[in-house]
Amino acid sequence: MDTLSKKHLHIISFDIPYPANYGGVIDVFHKIRSLSSIGIDITLHCYQYGRKPSRELEALCKKVYYYKRSSSPIDIFSGLPFIVKTRQSDQLLKNLLTDNDPILFEGLHSCAYLSHPLLKGRIKVYRESNIEHEYYQHLAKAEDNLFRKLFFLIEARKLQLFEPILHHADLILTVSESDNQQLASRYGIHKCHHIPSFHGHDMVSCKEGSGSYCLYQGKLSVPENAIAAEYLIDEVFAGSNTPLIIAGMDPSEHLKKIIEGYTNITLIPNPDDNTMQQLTSEAGVHVMVTFQATGLKLKLLNTLYSGRHCLVNQNMVEGTLLSPLCHIEDDPTKLRDKAAKLLNTPFTSEDIHQRELGLQPYDNTIKRDQLIKLIWEN
Repeated sequence: MDTLSKKHLHIISFDIPYPANYGGVIDVFHKIRSLSSIGIDITLHCYQYGRKPSRELEALCKKVYYYKRSSSPIDIFSGLPFIVKTRQSDQLLKNLLTDNDPILFEGLHSCAYLSHPLLKGRIKVYRESNIEHEYYQHLAKAEDNLFRKLFFLIEARKLQLFEPILHHADLILTVSESDNQQLASRYGIHKCHHIPSFHGHDMVSCKEGSGSYCLYQGKLSVPENAIAAEYLIDEVFAGSNTPLIIAGMDPSEHLKKIIEGYTNITLIPNPDDNTMQQLTSEAGVHVMVTFQATGLKLKLLNTLYSGRHCLVNQNMVEGTLLSPLCHIEDDPTKLRDKAAKLLNTPFTSEDIHQRELGLQPYDNTIKRDQLIKLIWEN
């Protein structure tokens, strides 16, 4: 503990990582929480664009700096990706230069200064959450608005051209095995290491027994999630009497209108944390599909820690170690039949035991120890 307490890490976050209520910030916040719990000093640098300064973060970190993210539309025309250009800050660079300690760059968003000559000689760690240009290509496919589709396509190309900046990273930490293989082929197997996302669960808390409904959850304003919800409605549950609850933030009027036509499907918009936790723990079956096999789907990991049966398509588990813990179907008719069958199948103590065994590689303590060893003990 004395040795660890002398260690200090800069973390550059693309957003203020509290509250930890969506994909990327969940990983950042619980990484901070885990490192801080054993006495590692953290200086957090985060970009502010909608979220407020956080006392919770300030209690965990030695110092928290907030930088205003640019909102200038001119940045769209930069040669840099928009998500990078809008996070450039001279003050960030000055704050990083107050010592010579390691720097963890969270996502390509935060990598504007990864190759800066003044940071030469520093230990620089890149934390991947997606192959970003592939992610933006998928966003473009899911987008109906022509202007936004064009923006996503251009951003994808800029991100692809920007990604080689990762040659300047000493370590690349990936969230999935498939992403690790891809980045290792481009930047060297010696510097790429698979460390799954940190999360808010310190133990498996699933309930035994059965639930009376299936659940799909997600931030419904995200095109990927809205498309998945519509697929489940139209292709899977439309011809079924099986109850489905769709819960999440900011559903569109279009989605609301679709759901009104079905007696077995219920929408719960903008549930608070307590409601979402209750819906998750009481559901009999969690149905999750995605049409882009990128990164690690944190909502799947969270559900495996706290929910009963998980019924997914292959893309949800691609590149992960989670397949044995899920029921996998890609055909909509088979998804429909399997959902009905699982809803009548109690979740047992043996199911919980298998979860505990299968989730061991995703334990925050194991990932924290890997991170410490890679940064300070190599």
